[in-house]
Amino acid sequence: MNIQRKELLVTSFALFSLFFGAGNLLLPPLLGYNAGENWLWVTIGFMITAVVIPIIGILAHAKLQGTLFDFGKKVSPLFSSIYCILIYVISVAIPSPRTAAATHEIAIHPIFGTSPLLTSAIYFSLVLVFVLNRSKILNLIGKFLTPFIVIMLLLVIGIGLSSSGFTTGISNIETPIVSGILEGYQTFDAIGAVVVGAVIIISLNFKNMKVSAFDSKRRLIRKSGFIAGTGLFIIYAGLISVGAYYGSEIEVNSELSSDMQRASLLRGISIAALGTFGNTILSILISLACFTTAIGIVAGAADYFRGLFNKSQTVYFATAIIACIAGVGVGQLDFHSIIVIAYPVLLFIYPITIVLIILNVLPEHIATPFVFRVVVLVTFIFSLPDVIGFISPSNKLTDIMNYMPLAKHSLGWVLPALLTLVITSFVQSKPID
Repeated sequence: MNIQRKELLVTSFALFSLFFGAGNLLLPPLLGYNAGENWLWVTIGFMITAVVIPIIGILAHAKLQGTLFDFGKKVSPLFSSIYCILIYVISVAIPSPRTAAATHEIAIHPIFGTSPLLTSAIYFSLVLVFVLNRSKILNLIGKFLTPFIVIMLLLVIGIGLSSSGFTTGISNIETPIVSGILEGYQTFDAIGAVVVGAVIIISLNFKNMKVSAFDSKRRLIRKSGFIAGTGLFIIYAGLISVGAYYGSEIEVNSELSSDMQRASLLRGISIAALGTFGNTILSILISLACFTTAIGIVAGAADYFRGLFNKSQTVYFATAIIACIAGVGVGQLDFHSIIVIAYPVLLFIYPITIVLIILNVLPEHIATPFVFRVVVLVTFIFSLPDVIGFISPSNKLTDIMNYMPLAKHSLGWVLPALLTLVITSFVQSKPID
């Protein structure tokens, strides 16, 4: 079956929107602002963790066309089950409520002065309505919400760049590429890839999408991934460059928390580019970007637990309701507190997720179960010091790990994982008699 252009565009827009949430909008401008003249280098680093790896994750989904469980099953079914539960619990407990917190702090409270409880309650009630109308998610997001988000983003970036003085400040970032990579962690996009990719797969199986053959779905998902990735690249590069070029024109209070600095800068850029109307545009933009991401997270979690119980719709409904209630509860925290909680979790789960994504796109004769098990184990071992070091900065393990390349940048697991992949691939290719 030939892939219809309409289906391709709807899926691409939906995929973009499911990725693009609070962090994706707030992180790039301040990154560019701080990078100044080095904004291009931080852009490269940011793209690695916020675009390249997530899209590779979508390509892995196109290849597997299963659930998140399929990502880790070559390690072992038990490992994959634990990994899936951790991913969905983390997603429901941190990124999903973070979207509500960001919406409240930046878009709702400054205008209406409402409490976070009221905002979260209304927000997740609407999320629940969308998630329970499961078969319509792609169409609703892909046809209506995403085009509006993209148009507003391009408007802010285009007018912002054309009205800026194209003068950057001096960079206060020592290692631009590494800083970009680590900032890309905060988008949750690698985790988002394995979560929302599964949402896309299941959505394509519903009757309203005329794509059923394995090869047709694979082509559709791959093309959609590349289109969404291109869109993310353009938007991120635009937001980072706008932040850099407005660095000498907008004053950001250094005494504010980093998340409020991000919001303050983005608001300043919007007002500078679009006038007083820019504040309204920003509020709508953040609300929609956060909302679509929350829908993807809750739907992904509900889909997974539904699959564990013989595709029970009751389990799907129950999981969606529990996830939304959890979102209301955690959404009472401010955005900064959720970021602080998220960081050590990211240092632990992100390296494993990145490794699983890469292994799943490699050819079967290279990424065998043996390679999966050893590489994941090594990644786990070498990522633990980062978590321990964040919780307790002064410890012998961290001191020892600092001798590893990139360890000081929380990337000490990269070289061991890469070497393990090369060595295990070579060892298994040798016949054992």
